Amino acid sequence: MTLPTTQSLTIAAALATTTLLTGALSACSWVALSPGADAVRVATAADVAQCKPRGSTTVNVLGKVGPIDRNPATVEGELAMLARNSALEIGGDTVVAAGPVEDGKRKFDVYRCAP
Repeated sequence: MTLPTTQSLTIAAALATTTLLTGALSACSWVALSPGADAVRVATAADVAQCKPRGSTTVNVLGKVGPIDRNPATVEGELAMLARNSALEIGGDTVVAAGPVEDGKRKFDVYRCAP
């Protein structure tokens, strides 16, 4: 039986640490809702047929940590939170995704649905 060398153990430990950190960071969220943004909802185009358009916003987050793609659900959630924050600035209370996520970036249309 051959024992691993110190160098191979060091490389294995570094790879394991990198894998664990990348996995942990890819699921982390660094975005928080601004005060009042919790009242802004994310809807579909069908939901806003009777609402008044207020404009649009394009938001972005890191889609990758180094060469590793972040969790798509986390990225989408962060983009929606940023869009909700932006909606407040232009008097909106509802956002609708206006396209797919591309490289951590997404456009949202902003509406005012409340009277």
